[in-house]
Amino acid sequence: MAENSEQFPTILGPDAKFKGELTFEKGLRLQGQLEGKITTTGRLHVAKDAKMFADVEAGAIIVEGEVKGALNASDRIELKATSNYEGNLTAAKLVVDEGARFIGQVTVGPDVPKNKPAGSPGINRPQSQPQPQGQPQANKPA
Repeated sequence: MAENSEQFPTILGPDAKFKGELTFEKGLRLQGQLEGKITTTGRLHVAKDAKMFADVEAGAIIVEGEVKGALNASDRIELKATSNYEGNLTAAKLVVDEGARFIGQVTVGPDVPKNKPAGSPGINRPQSQPQPQGQPQANKPA
């Protein structure tokens, strides 16, 4: 257990609910609920019973619980068998265990985190196309 407390010195327990922007340097184990944004060069572990609705920039991410939002890791993302993830992920390495549930888009490769566009969207949302002004729309009766 000493290794765990060294990797994840910060813990949001099962009864904790956090809403907002969170930053830390080493590691965080989420056991409760979090909504917002996380920015860290360290590690994030979303435990089996945890729920997270956030966009994350981290060194490494382990998901065992429920997550919705964009996940970006400079090193690796692990989706464990109990994970339920919806969103777009970007990482140098990706590990997906059998049984993991994932809906979204993946961008993986050793150079990806360096070249990823800033402000990558979170959950896939349809983008509406603006209509050019001053031009008639198709299928419009004259």
